[in-house]
Amino acid sequence: MSLILTQLEDYILTISLNRPEKYNSFTEPMAFELQKALDDATSEQVRCVILNANGKAFCAGQDLPEVMDRSKNSTYQLSDTVRTTYNPVIRAIRTIGKPVICAVQGTAAGAGANIAFSCDITVASTDAFFVQAFSNIGLIPDSGGTYFLPRLAGFARTNAMYLLNEKISAQKAVEYGLIYKATEPENLNIEVKSMAEKLAKMPTKGFALFKEAINQTFNNSLEQQLSLEANLQSKAGNTADYKEGVSAFLEKRTAEFTGK
Repeated sequence: MSLILTQLEDYILTISLNRPEKYNSFTEPMAFELQKALDDATSEQVRCVILNANGKAFCAGQDLPEVMDRSKNSTYQLSDTVRTTYNPVIRAIRTIGKPVICAVQGTAAGAGANIAFSCDITVASTDAFFVQAFSNIGLIPDSGGTYFLPRLAGFARTNAMYLLNEKISAQKAVEYGLIYKATEPENLNIEVKSMAEKLAKMPTKGFALFKEAINQTFNNSLEQQLSLEANLQSKAGNTADYKEGVSAFLEKRTAEFTGK
């Protein structure tokens, strides 16, 4: 059975974590399958990505038995798993030129929580909760945790989430700015699909340029960001989507974007 399932329909690529009996905890083979799926999302046939999971939980983080087994090799270091399993996933989510919507149900722990926080739009069911879980075993947050958490929730909340191992409900995650929205469990997939259908019909190239700008905003000075915006706006102005958008506005009709 595939550890990652994919389905492409109407320019929407749905990527599903598929290890429900283990709460979708990551093994290295599962991570490699996810990396491959995200790489496939760069195709022009994809204009929006949904990342979700099968079963009761979104993702319980790292499969610890796998790590313990690999530790029998004296040359193995935890950094090996971080570099090969999680870092490529986070980089792909942040650099792929398409919106990535994450749908979270049940547990999102450790790397599972931080993967959700790295997505462009994250929606969780009201039965979901997020927990860092790293402090319980003497580790630090990975999968971008020390990058995204302070930027989204601030230092005080980040410290409490990690040091006290606080469980954060979906509603509190919204209040903290960690995710976009919480919805009733029966509405989760409906809302996410509706968002994806809307985004898949919008100007995809503009979204890619927006992500490029957002990814740099916390590292740039105001002057650097203003210059970047000007350069990226020129690129956006040369897209077919821009020309279609302006024409549709002047002609008072609905734009038909092609993602080019």
